[in-house]
Amino acid sequence: MAVTPSIKSYQGSSSQEKEGPSTSQALLDTGSLLRDAIEDKVADLVGFLLLKYKTKEPITKAEVLSSVIKEYKDHFPMIFDQVSECMQLVFGIDVKEVDPTSHTYVLVNTLGLTCNGMLNDEQSVPKTGLLINILGVIFMNGNCAPEEVIWKMLSVMGVYDGREHFIYGEPRQLLTRVWVQEQYLEYRQVPKSDPAQYEFLWGPRAHVETTKLKVLEFLTQINDTIPMAFPHCYEEALKDEEERSQGRVIVSENGAARTRVWAYSRATSISFPCPK
Repeated sequence: MAVTPSIKSYQGSSSQEKEGPSTSQALLDTGSLLRDAIEDKVADLVGFLLLKYKTKEPITKAEVLSSVIKEYKDHFPMIFDQVSECMQLVFGIDVKEVDPTSHTYVLVNTLGLTCNGMLNDEQSVPKTGLLINILGVIFMNGNCAPEEVIWKMLSVMGVYDGREHFIYGEPRQLLTRVWVQEQYLEYRQVPKSDPAQYEFLWGPRAHVETTKLKVLEFLTQINDTIPMAFPHCYEEALKDEEERSQGRVIVSENGAARTRVWAYSRATSISFPCPK
């Protein structure tokens, strides 16, 4: 922790040398211990919520206080806020309150994405947060991001090509194999590139499960800005929403038409006794 000049000067006084550790230093030490303890509780609660997510169990504030927070319940709001932010940004999981009276929460996938890894074993953890960031970079780079742009963004998050990550595993395999096979990403060679260069696009499953507007809203929210701050992307996202809405109307109308045709065909195929 940085020490302010006033505290430094106080620590350097002759009276302190005679009296031993200063009150200010003791307060700093206490504050440091409290900060470390809260960080430990944040980590513990993240692990607790990940287990609940895998078992699809709801959680209550009372359960969190008794099982995890314990003697630090006075700091619950701060701990819970940090944990909720971590769950969303790192793992792509939203903590949603479903009962304000009992303070019951459920854990749901951010933006409706269903990938999370996939969670094939007990050791794996959700990875949707990373995917959302990649989808955002692709969208904001004209719906097609060069591979080097993706890796540059990931390096800011501490994720590096060829280096095992303690949460995301081997990132190249995750991006170019797992998420490609799951159809969240498309990874292709840039046409006519020599030597070969590669780029990422949204895969068909990403288009089905989320939208450009949702991804843009997510990215601007976590960066404390608004979608309108990116007018070109915002305009494209709104156009995409309009096209999706029109598509749903067409599908609905076609479905209704097919139902009417089926009903008419069904009715005319039934044999009724002729009146005598």
